[in-house]
Amino acid sequence: MRRIAGKQNGFTLVEVIASSVILCAAVMIVGSIATRALIGTRLNRRYETAAFLADKQMGLIDYVGIDSVSELGEMEGDIEEAGDTYHWVIETEYQEINNLYLVRATISWVEANRPYSLVVDTMLNGTTVASYDSAAAAGQE
Repeated sequence: MRRIAGKQNGFTLVEVIASSVILCAAVMIVGSIATRALIGTRLNRRYETAAFLADKQMGLIDYVGIDSVSELGEMEGDIEEAGDTYHWVIETEYQEINNLYLVRATISWVEANRPYSLVVDTMLNGTTVASYDSAAAAGQE
């Protein structure tokens, strides 16, 4: 069989290897992007759960009353949520202005041997015994 000059019947070995390398690189880049997206999604889910737990703790404090909670001082505990363990710490600080208390809830967890935490601050209005006593004394006079 004779070959006609200038006519090719297929791809050369170099072209096949070059296209295979480009295809493999593209697949690896797409796989890396997908892996990072899944890791980010999991971390965002953990932050959402931590925010839910912080809101739950703040709601409980608001329901019980900040005055009774502030007497206990710093509170902490662990919560098991969706198979993950979260550690929570509640700190209260009297602000000396109109019976306001600064309440700080810290929710922390460990993911892939790396610690993460979410801190939520709010101000709650408490009532003090002194304000009731002074109001009662003013009413008696």
